[in-house]
Amino acid sequence: MGLAIGLVYDLRKDYLAEGYTAEQVAEFDSEETIDAIDAALRSLGYATDRIGNARALCAALVAGRRWPLVFNFAEGLAGRSREAQVPCLLELYGVGYTFSDPLVCAATLDKAVAKRLARDAGLATPRFQVVREEAEIAAVGLEYPLFAKPVAEGTGKGITARSRLETPEDLAAACRDLLRRFAQPVLVEEFLPGREFTVGVLGTGAEACVLGTIEIALRPEAGSAIYSYETKERCEQLVSYARVAPGPLRREVEDLALESYRALECRDAGRVDVRVDRRGRPAFMEVNPLPGLHPTHSDLPMIATQEGMAYAELVGAIVRSAARRLGMAHEA
Repeated sequence: MGLAIGLVYDLRKDYLAEGYTAEQVAEFDSEETIDAIDAALRSLGYATDRIGNARALCAALVAGRRWPLVFNFAEGLAGRSREAQVPCLLELYGVGYTFSDPLVCAATLDKAVAKRLARDAGLATPRFQVVREEAEIAAVGLEYPLFAKPVAEGTGKGITARSRLETPEDLAAACRDLLRRFAQPVLVEEFLPGREFTVGVLGTGAEACVLGTIEIALRPEAGSAIYSYETKERCEQLVSYARVAPGPLRREVEDLALESYRALECRDAGRVDVRVDRRGRPAFMEVNPLPGLHPTHSDLPMIATQEGMAYAELVGAIVRSAARRLGMAHEA
């Protein structure tokens, strides 16, 4: 085998065994995902070492273990900077890794921070406010309908059919519920009523390029038009994913996604969510610098499959991008 790559990840079943709920560990990976990444790397000729989560990584680093490269897809457990924990540890010990650095991981997990950065870069994003406590609810001065969600969660956590808000009473009820359940601020933004897309991007900086785009549409069985936690967990039954026909709208969506990815300084690979506003213009929603990598359930591999890229080729492209950034030979 060639270059040795360490794997750092959060395994759902480990945290469920510790008493965490299914919703709390929704962003974490299944054994199937870890097996698939491991197998893909080995098929490309790399040696692999399954390190485990951030705590396991800490123990390994203190014990003196090192790797030429770490394939990091650990989400972290707590705090709005949780996705930055593993990158911070690896930088502390001088170990190279895939995907974005600590600053980017922290800034993009906080959706309000990411939207401010995108807005300051001149990119379209819906108007928003952050509600940090109940007393701030009355100060929301946005145009209805609105949409509310926890400011620093992924996988649709905290999003339900009731996330779309038509009245001040809806807003107050949603914010109180989210503040209580997630113990973090609530992002309130003007609702985007148009089509929804997610765009896969590969590479870093000027080398970054769009891999492909899929449109997300809820089936009638979903019961609402909201891409919620439940619909994401049951996407095979409730969601339709479709290739986007070439044309002006697709170009606008992909241009916005690539500009957002570069403006937020994501690396190696990521996924950008875009939705169309009431005037038919694409707007930035959020970016995921640690995209899910389940071969058939996660959006980025689905986009790769749509574009004729095999799963192992996608994993290999991520490794090659990281290796180029780090100035290291990446041949297996």
